[in-house]
Amino acid sequence: MEGIDTTVPHSARVWNYWLGGKDNYPVDQELGEQFREVFPGIVDLARVSRAFLSRAVTYLAEEEGIRQFLDIGTGLPTLDNTHEVAQRAAPGCRIVYVDNDPLVLAHARALLTSTPQGATSYIDADLREPEAILERAGRTLDLGRPVGLIIMQILGHVSPENGDAEARDILRRLLAGLPSGSFLALNDSADTNTANVEATGEQYNESGAVPYHLRSPEQIALLFEGLEMVPPGVVPVERWRPAPPPASGDEVGVLGGIGRKP
Repeated sequence: MEGIDTTVPHSARVWNYWLGGKDNYPVDQELGEQFREVFPGIVDLARVSRAFLSRAVTYLAEEEGIRQFLDIGTGLPTLDNTHEVAQRAAPGCRIVYVDNDPLVLAHARALLTSTPQGATSYIDADLREPEAILERAGRTLDLGRPVGLIIMQILGHVSPENGDAEARDILRRLLAGLPSGSFLALNDSADTNTANVEATGEQYNESGAVPYHLRSPEQIALLFEGLEMVPPGVVPVERWRPAPPPASGDEVGVLGGIGRKP
């Protein structure tokens, strides 16, 4: 497929492999298995992260009345994509997806289905282009009305050097273009699981894929600076408003939460 390098693993395709999808290549499967040998919990991590996305979108649509969503770092289509969850709760929801992976672009048609009352669109753009994303998203969304900004498992590709200045600046610029009453729903992998730290450093980041940086819980919490946190705040995602509550046990190392722009 034109523009797709099948000789180097890609995070969206490896993630798709861990979730049981078929939109990946042998190089992605090989890295996925190498990672899993060191950190067997990676499949659980991928699944609880996906489940958090579903609960977060449902909460925003059902309890906060959000009818517009901007999902950046969409990844490959899988079960319960943002538009499916949002429009199941409220058929009139409008969703804009953003990604810059050619394979995601090739599969974007699967993300562009919609209820007759709502709408979906897809933007080929990079997270580091906040103003361009907002300008193009405004062709589908009314940026004068509250938006649910969805950023799941992608800020690890932004280095946390210099006090996480780059990631925090990206979020600040995105939120600056959204009105009061908008929400940020975010999760990312933390450095709290030793096996994940080892696998990320020794398998993933040496594979040739774009490096992924694990953050401390304190660093992840600071990504919500200036926002009003929805209870229970920034927590392991399997403990964010679960139904039913999870059984006690080891947490897989993904933290997340939802914050409201005042």
